[in-house]
Amino acid sequence: MDSETTAEFSEFAHSRWPHLVRLGYGLTGDRGLAEDLAQTTLASAYASWARVRRADSPDAYLRKILINAHRGGRRKRRVAEDLRPIAPEVAMTDPAGRRDDQAAVLAALAELPPKQREVVLLRFWLDLTEIQAAESLGCSIGNVKSQTARALAKLKVSAELAEWRTR
Repeated sequence: MDSETTAEFSEFAHSRWPHLVRLGYGLTGDRGLAEDLAQTTLASAYASWARVRRADSPDAYLRKILINAHRGGRRKRRVAEDLRPIAPEVAMTDPAGRRDDQAAVLAALAELPPKQREVVLLRFWLDLTEIQAAESLGCSIGNVKSQTARALAKLKVSAELAEWRTR
């Protein structure tokens, strides 16, 4: 790549890093693994920067790379995930005191099977439409709908979210 293209990619990568780490953290529950996923994603994007840059939605392209990298890592390692209800370090303050709520949500997400967790993160954490989530996951819209329904049913009875139901 020439220096102009490298500078363009560098700016793109720096602007997307926090979002990729956040999605990776939601999938893995571990800040280090989330950063590894984000780095792997950006390395793949760099290698195919011409395609990423031409894509209708470069962000959707990155999400798909990240999700595929996460799935590929699960297949290779076959290690049980150890999601912890600890929020990743964030640069901004939390004036509303939402850390307890965030920890409860992350603990409840940890109980979901991986595909249901992916759908919930894409639909409600990243606020994607069913179509966008299906494209990111490489599945049908019906699959997104059914996985969402199953995940929400499990979250409704989750012990971690019991306090929210009494509010």
